[in-house]
Amino acid sequence: MAAYEAFAGVYDAFNEDADYDALFQYVTDTLCRYGIPDGIVADLGCGTGELTLMLASVGYDMIGVDLSPEMLSVLREKAAELEQEGVLLLCQDLTQLDLYGTVRAAISTFDTFNHIGPREEFVRAVCRAALFIEPGGLMLFDMNTPYKHETILADHVYEIEADDAYCVWRNRYNAEEKTTRIDLEITYPDLEEKDTESFLEYAYSLDEIRDACQKAGLSVVQVVDGETFGPLRPDSARYFITAVKQAAEGE
Repeated sequence: MAAYEAFAGVYDAFNEDADYDALFQYVTDTLCRYGIPDGIVADLGCGTGELTLMLASVGYDMIGVDLSPEMLSVLREKAAELEQEGVLLLCQDLTQLDLYGTVRAAISTFDTFNHIGPREEFVRAVCRAALFIEPGGLMLFDMNTPYKHETILADHVYEIEADDAYCVWRNRYNAEEKTTRIDLEITYPDLEEKDTESFLEYAYSLDEIRDACQKAGLSVVQVVDGETFGPLRPDSARYFITAVKQAAEGE
């Protein structure tokens, strides 16, 4: 699983086109529709915590989990600036997740689970997340689709500019292994410095995702396009999955 280090400090600048308002609206609408207007919610792979803090601001008791101390440090600074108290931050690998208690829902956005592989590790991470969700609770998560890996990431090179940094994003798709190697080169013109970072993303089909959920005791009740939050299309770049934690037999 990737742990962003150099990328943490510029993540928000390079991700400024993300529609957090639409994401927040879809997540909160879904939580409320399933009877979760408040309570403890875990944000798995929370990154710099934009969504974490938005949910905390409307009354959810948030737990932010990320493998990167650098990402959590940025989140901590944001929370202090907003005077948002009470967000619990945990630096953990999702395949070994331990929330120390149950949550009403777990959310995970911006393809966190694509970073977990091979497949048995992905299944383990989904099972660990489900373990801490109360029966009837939700797991809401998005994942990049195989279509995105094959055609959008593929072997393309992208350039991303921010006010004080410039990133060259190189992809290398392996069709046999269904993985995309991503190499980042981040330069800071004003400082004459450069950072590099590399990680893998794994492409999982919707059938594989459903199978992992089933093994975890989660029932997938809805899958939508993870960018428009409308109907899934053949060229959707991201799935957004809603799964309900099933009650154990005898409950």
